[in-house]
Amino acid sequence: MSLLVIFALVFLVVLLAVAIHDLLQRHHAILRNFPVVGHLRFILEMIGPELRQYIVTDNDQERPFSRDHRRWVYASSKKTNNYFGFGTDQDMEIAPNYLIVKQTAFPHPSAILGGSEEYLPAAKVMGGNRQRRLAFQPASAVNISGMSFGALSAPATIALNEGVALAGCLHNTGEGGLSDYHRRGGELIFQLGTGYFSCCNDQGRFDMSRLVDLVSSAPVRAIEIKLSQGAKPGLGGVLPGAKVTDEIASIRGVVAGRDCVSPSTHSAFRDADSLLDFVESIADKTGLPVGIKSAVGEDELWRDLAKLMATTDRGVDFITIDGGEGGTGAAPLAFADHVSLPFKVGMSRVYRIFREYDMAERVVFIGSGKLGFPDAALLAFSLGCDMINVGREAMLAIGCIQAQRCHTGRCPSGVATQSAWLSRGLDPTLKSVRLASYVATLRHEILQLTRACGRAHPALIGAEQLEILDGRFGSTTATEVFGYQPGWGLPSAQDQEAIVTIMANGGSVPTIART
Repeated sequence: MSLLVIFALVFLVVLLAVAIHDLLQRHHAILRNFPVVGHLRFILEMIGPELRQYIVTDNDQERPFSRDHRRWVYASSKKTNNYFGFGTDQDMEIAPNYLIVKQTAFPHPSAILGGSEEYLPAAKVMGGNRQRRLAFQPASAVNISGMSFGALSAPATIALNEGVALAGCLHNTGEGGLSDYHRRGGELIFQLGTGYFSCCNDQGRFDMSRLVDLVSSAPVRAIEIKLSQGAKPGLGGVLPGAKVTDEIASIRGVVAGRDCVSPSTHSAFRDADSLLDFVESIADKTGLPVGIKSAVGEDELWRDLAKLMATTDRGVDFITIDGGEGGTGAAPLAFADHVSLPFKVGMSRVYRIFREYDMAERVVFIGSGKLGFPDAALLAFSLGCDMINVGREAMLAIGCIQAQRCHTGRCPSGVATQSAWLSRGLDPTLKSVRLASYVATLRHEILQLTRACGRAHPALIGAEQLEILDGRFGSTTATEVFGYQPGWGLPSAQDQEAIVTIMANGGSVPTIART
């Protein structure tokens, strides 16, 4: 037998061994789904900096998340080294809109007596202002944004839900209904979209009795009425037919294999006044805090809402502001690129309106839109957010590689697909731990930045402690950039005192929320 034949046989045996190993291992969905050839991805990733430096792009040019951002999420989820060496590669002095955190000369003590360095509760009681029966103070200021089962695979949904149970945060169901995959131990915010999935009658209309039965059967802590979202404001939801399996069709009450398009508007209400009636009726029947989620376009809704809340005995318990740069869903390019304001502009505009009517301190504000990084989160808190939601960053933590095939049903990592073959590569047990590790790391680094500013909690960071570079060797405080006044963006004095006490006692919130 010639040496060439022996070499070929050995090579084939090695390839077979690698293929078997890839199919049986559970750490990497890409290798399970694409044995042997999947290693090319990791090889290219390993030499990526060199390729980009000399051939393609640098670490900050890829979109929607740069290579540096993705690397930070991956390393944080795996609890490996997420530091960066040799200084920043940002050209800070000439970078427009570049955020600078102004640290104090006397940082806040880092030790938390009896608590965890990763524990970061919300600074307000959700539903406390309106004294809802089931008002509560969220144990985590960082939570998982609305992503429906259907848009995501079953293993991905399980990984998220089991991950939030480990991390002690909240899992928003998305508008696609509450499935069995959401019942894996994680506490929920149930999102009520225009299709009223999981709580509609045979005619597709909202059914209060079904909603009451549903939320009482699962660990639902709050209900979020979705008016619109950053990925497709003004369109409603779109689940491509390739993802509408028999199981999803059964949950949603639609036809399998056909595009599932939610209406662009709600049939249960028609304006801000009837919206508040709807909110109060749900809160009365369920006892849960009830809020809304929306991307920000024209100001009329927000002015009407703030005025009605200030002059009547009705109100939402929380408002989730979604930025136009967000987007875990499929949408036409024009809508994804041009409809609705980016988060920072939208959030500051809504906050200013509510401040005009003296209602900002009475609402829990939740931010969403590329906020899953410590610096972006800190700016959101300074603008008045009490909590933040992470969506695509959570997807990255459980294996997403930013292939941008979410709308095709052919996600190679098994996250955003209904393909049984592709989704089998995602191991929920392993990925749930990675999700929890990412959330814990994010909370920890937010706290590190907060203490560098001399504060105990990020909600106590004022916009004046952040500056925005203008790209011409100048800078302006975030207070001036976003039209805030001193003291804006902070909780009430009572809430500030309470969160300082909570953080001093180890970060644990009371088991019975104060009302």
